[in-house]
Order: sequence, then structure tokens, then C-alpha cells
Amino acid sequence: MDTTTTTTAVPGETADGAVRTGLLIIGASQSGVQLAVSLRALGFDEHITLLGEEDHRPYQRPALSKEFLQGTVDSESLIFRSNQYWEDHNVALVKGERIERIDKQPDGSGVAHAASGAEFRFRRLALTVGARARKLQVPGAELDGVVYLRNADDALALKAQLDGVQDAVVIGGGFIGLEAASSLHKMGKNVTVLEYGPRLIGRAVGEETSEYFLTAHRDRGLDIRLNSRIQELAAADGGGRVSGVVLEDGTVVPAQLVLVGIGVVPNTELAEQLGLDVDNGIVVDRHALASDGTTVAVGDVANMPNPLPGSPEGERIRLESVNNAIEHAKVAAYSLMGRREDYAGIPWFWSNQADLKLQIAGLTLGYDQTVVRRDDERGKFSVLYYRGGQIIAADCVNAPLDFMAVKNALAKGQNIPADAAADPAVVLKTLATDS
Repeated sequence: MDTTTTTTAVPGETADGAVRTGLLIIGASQSGVQLAVSLRALGFDEHITLLGEEDHRPYQRPALSKEFLQGTVDSESLIFRSNQYWEDHNVALVKGERIERIDKQPDGSGVAHAASGAEFRFRRLALTVGARARKLQVPGAELDGVVYLRNADDALALKAQLDGVQDAVVIGGGFIGLEAASSLHKMGKNVTVLEYGPRLIGRAVGEETSEYFLTAHRDRGLDIRLNSRIQELAAADGGGRVSGVVLEDGTVVPAQLVLVGIGVVPNTELAEQLGLDVDNGIVVDRHALASDGTTVAVGDVANMPNPLPGSPEGERIRLESVNNAIEHAKVAAYSLMGRREDYAGIPWFWSNQADLKLQIAGLTLGYDQTVVRRDDERGKFSVLYYRGGQIIAADCVNAPLDFMAVKNALAKGQNIPADAAADPAVVLKTLATDS
């Protein structure tokens, strides 16, 4: 992924050799990069160290399961910022360092200790540590040819194994699984998707959208099997490489490659060591502040109050999206500058699967009514979600105007009446009314 040699200067050292910095950002993720960029835009003039565990410069992840896997973009095009940017903005970019322990004082300052023995002093701390791939727990899960797709090293390892692969199995019918399955199919592989649950993308979309994607992917050549129970991964002749997936009913699905995409686990270990509140992520308030009142936690790892305007009091959520990483980091930057800006906005997501572009606006929590807009002639499909007669979200497939209409209505506190929205010939934005 990182084809250049990077040696970014660190901003001075203490007498005992520890790196001195005003702010230490642990996690060179999208949210970590955005936090550093936003702070400089706000006039933050202290030293910043952006520290990542991977031996790559910070990069964009969404393309790993699509364009990068298919070879239509190269690694350099995924890099967020040039080395010159970091040097010009006095940000020390540190690669390949894993923080194992943090000693922190009540005022928010402290020292982070890396596995290499390096120490990083800080006045304030930010945790943008993201999440890691959930591991498959069945016999044979450690065989060669069993891969994950969460980071650049995963993507490089996957690409290196594709030659000679005829049959690929994707375990998990979520966004990553379906994106990767579509990419592998486009590359000429026979692809089987095994989903444990009764429908696809079950955590993110409603039943109508799940059914639409099930039919669409099957029509495009994917072998999708729901309610699949995996017993083990088998190796031919007792060797060390996977040759098939054995289901509980005795079915064996041939595979020279098994890609596991069964969700993620938030990286909360450092937060737990610090004594911060943790509950499916690091618990933060509307200003991205953790329970100690000084540490900020941002992005995929943060469990936050639901940012959607009008959400029930006390409703909390952990969001995994590029948009959330960016917007949440901006709020955290304000907090580090001593300002308090509530995180309130319209969550939105996207997923490109073959020629199906899914865009989601809002959150479907607590919906009690849906309206389906379908135009098969133009390949457009949308589901609108309502709670108490008020629109709260939409899933839009190849329907960007529907997506923008709902996103704008949510941002303005408007409604789109359900009884008028079902006709796909009606332009949604013309229906938006003040609630």
C-alpha cells in the first residue's frame, strides 16, 4: 500500500528521549486524519502526533473491497495527504507503532507506551482507534486461504491469493461481504455468499431492501444462501489450505478462498485500561468527550448519543461510516479547542455492489411504517421509513434524487407525507413540508 519511505520529523524530545507533543492522536484512521486537519483549520497551534499501528500512511478504506481489489485504482490514490502536508502543518506522522499502555494524569496529560519501547508524551489524548474484524470461531478458521478485509494489509493479502482461485466463499452478507463478493464475481470467480441470518444486510436495512438485494444479486450470478450454519472449514487431504466450507447439514461448498466478513469489534482495550466507560464502544457525550472529561474518542469506536435531530432522549448508537468519522472528528476538534458544539446531524451511508449503488439517509431505529418506491424500468428502488407518521430514514438504490430529498428533509425538520410518496413518478422533494 505505502510505496514511499516516510520519515516524518517528530516535534522534539524530552531529556529522557520520550516524544513531546501537545496532542496525541492514537489511530491513523479517517477520523484521526480529520481531527488533525480540523484542528489546524481552527487554529490549534500545539504539536500533534498522529500515530498508527499499520506501516502505511493514512489511507481511504472504502475502496479496498471494490476498486482496489479489482485493480482499477492503485495504492497511492488511496493516500489521504502528502508527506509535505503533514510537515507543513507540524503534524508528526508515526507509522507502525502499537500502543500497549497509557499513563494518564487527572488533567488529561500523560505518556503512551508503545510495544517497541517508544514513549509518546501528551497534554491531551484522542482515541481514533476504530474497530477490528470479528474473527470466525470454527475449526479450520486458521487455514491458509481464509482472509479478512478490514485494512490495507488484508487487501494486499487477498489480492496476492487470487491467482488460481476458481471458487470463493464469502461468509457474511453485510456491506463488506456483498461488496467483495460482487468484486470477486466481476473478476471471474465463482462466488457463494453464506449468511447466518434470514436476510442480507440485516443490521442496516429493512426487509424490503434486503429482499431487493437478495433477488438482484442472485440475478447477477451470486450464489447466496441464507440461514447458513457453518460447521468447519476443510482442507483437502489434510493439508494446510482451505478447500471447502462444511455446513451443519453436511453440505460442502468448494472454496480455494474464504473471505470472512461477519462484522467488527470496537477497539476499546486502551479505554478500558484507562478506566473510561465502555459499552459497545467508548462512551462519549455529544461533544465527543469520554467519561474522564478530557479524552476525546471519535469515529467507529465511539458510542454516542444519537445525532439525528428529534431522536428520543437517551438513545445511543455506534456508527460505522465515513461521514460519521468526518463529522464526529469536527465536533471533537471543537472540544479540544475548548468549545462545546453538540454533534447533531443526519447520518448517511453508502455501499456500491456491482451496479447497485445503495445510499442510506437517516436511521431506521423504531420505524413503524415503510413506503416502497420502485421503478424497475429505470432500475430505481427506494424504501422510506416512518415513525409516528414522520419520515426518519430512506434506503435508495440507484435513486440519488430520492436520497437527497430525504436527507434534506431530515436536515430541515420537514416531513414527506407517506400517502403521496409511494408513486415513483412523483419527485420526492416536491412533497417536503414543514412538520
